Amino acid sequence: MSKLHQAFLNISSNSGDSIVNILEAVQLVQTRAYIRQISDFYENSETEKQKKPLNRVCLLKTELSLNELINHLKWIENRIRRRNAKLNGDEAITLEILLFDEVIMETPELVLPHPFLNSEISILKPMWEIAPKLIIHPKSGKTVEEVFSAVDASHFNKVEHGSSLNLSDDAQLATPVIPVSLSRVGVANLSRIILISKNGKAIPFLADLEFYADLNFDQAGVHMSRFSDVLEEIVEEFTQEPASDIESLAERLAQQVLQTQEGTYAEVHIRGKSALQKTTPVSGKKTHEIYTLIGIAAATKDHVRKLVGIETEGVTACPCAQGLMRSHSAKMLQDEGFSPEEAKRILKVLPAPSHNQRGRGTLIIGSQERVAAENLVHIVEASMSSETYELLKRPDEFMVVNKAHHNPRFVEDVVREMLLNVAEIFTFLPDDSFVLAKQVNYEGIHKHDAYAERNGLLGDIRAELNQNRPLTKRTTLHDWLRGLS
Repeated sequence: MSKLHQAFLNISSNSGDSIVNILEAVQLVQTRAYIRQISDFYENSETEKQKKPLNRVCLLKTELSLNELINHLKWIENRIRRRNAKLNGDEAITLEILLFDEVIMETPELVLPHPFLNSEISILKPMWEIAPKLIIHPKSGKTVEEVFSAVDASHFNKVEHGSSLNLSDDAQLATPVIPVSLSRVGVANLSRIILISKNGKAIPFLADLEFYADLNFDQAGVHMSRFSDVLEEIVEEFTQEPASDIESLAERLAQQVLQTQEGTYAEVHIRGKSALQKTTPVSGKKTHEIYTLIGIAAATKDHVRKLVGIETEGVTACPCAQGLMRSHSAKMLQDEGFSPEEAKRILKVLPAPSHNQRGRGTLIIGSQERVAAENLVHIVEASMSSETYELLKRPDEFMVVNKAHHNPRFVEDVVREMLLNVAEIFTFLPDDSFVLAKQVNYEGIHKHDAYAERNGLLGDIRAELNQNRPLTKRTTLHDWLRGLS
């Protein structure tokens, strides 16, 4: 990779829509450079011109040489000026290099450091905003802050975004035409890189998020932008100290959404891909298997509830087809002269063939007690006929197939295995914990998928398992999150 140079750039406009011109210039600058810092917009209120000059300063990192950067900036100026060709008089956009690394030069075309850095407030004030301790010139040794304090900056003001807009009316708080409350209103398919702490390390992964809040019957809508504001604020917070787990991040987001939306209920869902290191069953090869990590949380004024979950894949062998194949094999053995008892003994030793399905299992646990997501991965895989691996040598492939055909399971069996495993493994979880177990089998010889699910309180599931009695009412995820169970 080429050396990255550091440059400070002033971008100014005093014709047309100056903000649009500057924003377009910023976007085009980034086609060949990285903007690391950028100031707010500033304007000179003392100028006699009707159109106030507007400008901002940015810090660049770029692989371009000084001459290459100059040419790139000239191209941007010409590009924007052509678009503003109908405007007469003032220039639509001007881009000036203020500093480039520690280069000192003076030519008819360019002086570095830029001489305006010694006195021009239109440049000093935005420079002071983003780099107050920067040495303006190696020979003087003065910082931006020192030079800025010696000039009158009272007439050069920050431009507040949207200051010309009428924002007094809040459309979201208006009375709706149809006064009916809504259970969940929010945003979905919001993607961000988030950090989760794992074994003392900050692990980044791409997550898809959903934010919801309830909506009163007399309010037109929620503030959609506030969902993103909450996310950016919390994500920035966790860049300093990553969340201990995904459900804690969801919990923190739900609490903040509740506060900013001024509602009575908020709900957050997070889904992201994570990796789990495993070892193949026979060859002992190290492999990283990808699974989906799930965090869900809901907040009211009285309580916060959170869940952790996973989705992972495995394989199932169909018991029905295996039974048919075993019956057919028994007849074939007897046709070859084996007695019924001998055929039965042979089939007891050899697993019968069957068609296989790739299955996708989901297991979600809600409790104040912590449950590790990695443990849930192993529970789901153990509930199917066999786990699967991305990397398989031939002996590993044999073991997976052999194991699957020794453990044929319907889609319903897989869900029941999950529930039994949760009840017997997580004995420390209280009865008011919530469990959701789900399995989808992508059929091998049919054109449809097979589906099974069970959700409810762990105490109710334990009662069914231990007392063999059915329940008349089951708690849904919606009820549990809202504290209705």
